[in-house]
Amino acid sequence: MKYNRVHNFAPGPAQLPLSVVESLVQELPNLQGTGIGLMEISHRSPTFDAIVRSAQNRLKALLSVPEGYQVLFLQGGASLQFLMAPMNLLNPGDKADYINTGTWSTKALNEARTVGDIAVAWTGEADNFDHVPAGGDYSVREDAVYLHYTTNNTIFGTEFTAAPESGGIPLVADASSDIASRPLEVARHAIIYAGAQKNLGPSGVTVVIIREDILERCTRPIPSMLDYRVHIAKNTLFNTPNTVGIFVVDRYLAWLQEQGGVDAIFAMNREKAGKLYAELDRGDFWLPHAEKNSRSLMNVTWRIRQPDLEPVFLAEATEAGFSGLKGHRSVGGIRASLYNACSMEAVEALVEFMRDFQRQWG
Repeated sequence: MKYNRVHNFAPGPAQLPLSVVESLVQELPNLQGTGIGLMEISHRSPTFDAIVRSAQNRLKALLSVPEGYQVLFLQGGASLQFLMAPMNLLNPGDKADYINTGTWSTKALNEARTVGDIAVAWTGEADNFDHVPAGGDYSVREDAVYLHYTTNNTIFGTEFTAAPESGGIPLVADASSDIASRPLEVARHAIIYAGAQKNLGPSGVTVVIIREDILERCTRPIPSMLDYRVHIAKNTLFNTPNTVGIFVVDRYLAWLQEQGGVDAIFAMNREKAGKLYAELDRGDFWLPHAEKNSRSLMNVTWRIRQPDLEPVFLAEATEAGFSGLKGHRSVGGIRASLYNACSMEAVEALVEFMRDFQRQWG
């Protein structure tokens, strides 16, 4: 069937693999032959319990999650995790350090300040967040319980190529926009959380990977809905979860396995981003935002040297069948999000469109 889908470069909710969308359509009226539609199945049923466990096991396999970690599928997005993570890790008066690489890091540290003694180990604000720090650019307090960072910054187009140095202090990572797009050192982290709507599935599901023993240190009272231990005890089914969303996450993870896993998709993502960055670097018509050693594979951000051409570019791109290229409202410009489901064909088509645009207006 022909769906007339455009090239979707939206930052999230993002494009899903077409086969995943089709599997959702197939199961909506009758899930796995139960006679019950996917949106109607009980979250307490054996059928749905098997879906949850399948998704958990697939994610553990794809990310090589070590023993001693739990995988939860929660709600509230990364924004709730900005509060939930420190609330579960910090006792009153405890310290935690944050690396501030952009808008979402800022939101995370501001939420954490309502819970504990939070210090900014490094901030890129003075340089308009055009790079991430190297290990020697910051220090972490010796008595900090954890160091928090945002793995990839969707708005400014920067990304850590490896987990930051923390002097042995556990890491907490917001991996919302590049989880499962590249290898991740899970064992160095106390918590990894990620909204699913970019690289794992639809909006409305938040993946949380937790080293279970680290939760033993917190003695503060925690409301049950915000307590990881409660959700672990109920295997992510303490309350009614986003059942449809978790089903799609399981199908998306199966698709990733079919592609060859994280290493294979990482190679593909590097190739896609490489093609687009090569075009941006080909002359001085385009102005990439991020420094070269901090460039994101997921979110490529740039301006046009003649700013008045940017609305023209966006309008013509929309007319040509490209969607989601407008930069974040807080910074403007142009942004192409190249998440796992973004095809090489889409990137090549965008590059060709950019060349035509430059020939016309350059």
